Amino acid sequence: MKKWIYIGIGAIVVVIAIIIFGLSNLGPIIKQAVNSYGPEITKTELHVDDVGISIFSAEAKIKRFFLGNPAGFKTPSAMKVGSVLVNVDEKSLTSNPIVVDRIEVITPEITYEKIGQNDNFNAILKNITKTSDSEKRSKETSEKEGTGKKLIIRNFIVKDGKVNLDLSVYGIKDKQQISATLPNIHLKDIGKKKNGASPAEAFKEIFAALYGTITSPAVTDLLNKELSSRGVNLDSLGEDAIKKLGDTMGKEKGLDDIGKKVKGMFGN
Repeated sequence: MKKWIYIGIGAIVVVIAIIIFGLSNLGPIIKQAVNSYGPEITKTELHVDDVGISIFSAEAKIKRFFLGNPAGFKTPSAMKVGSVLVNVDEKSLTSNPIVVDRIEVITPEITYEKIGQNDNFNAILKNITKTSDSEKRSKETSEKEGTGKKLIIRNFIVKDGKVNLDLSVYGIKDKQQISATLPNIHLKDIGKKKNGASPAEAFKEIFAALYGTITSPAVTDLLNKELSSRGVNLDSLGEDAIKKLGDTMGKEKGLDDIGKKVKGMFGN
């Protein structure tokens, strides 16, 4: 009887050791994947500083996520996040697709920069879409179709976020930044219908939802309310408007005069 008890205990120890050492290697794997593959998807600077692993909860904590802006935009970043929690189904790590139970993005700091009809998040989304479409075409013509790792993300959550508009970019000197609260986002079962999505496909779906929320009335109405006191709005922040607005500010014109000039440029 004791023999079987010892064998049972030994087996449990072996299983625990496998889980511990497997999860301890997960942090560097996630960090390397994000830092190497992320910029290829977005065509911008993208990196994380560190990834910590909680062995007992099988949860990864991505620390200091940074997403840069595409060329042509002036603000130093599009999004910064102090921590992102990732809970992976460890049993799926050796299978395809890999199942992620939960990704939780906590208090992201988003910097929205709009120039005419374009903005930084739209530009990044276009880059992600090109990467995703290119991957799709490559799979359709490749003999190794389906061999790449895929993902199913059961829950993707963004909460307690903030959207900032840097007014110094537009030549507005009296206040450097205005902000609006980002409504919480909860996406479910990303990639499930196709039995897994590529990282680019998953990122495309996530980023499209994020962009839709950033440009929703819940956010833009608050930003426009702040901008209206300066005689401008998000739609009037074009390149010519920025230049003329900055020149006018430099000459210390009044806000009412600035509003008339900007509105006149757009035929309003």
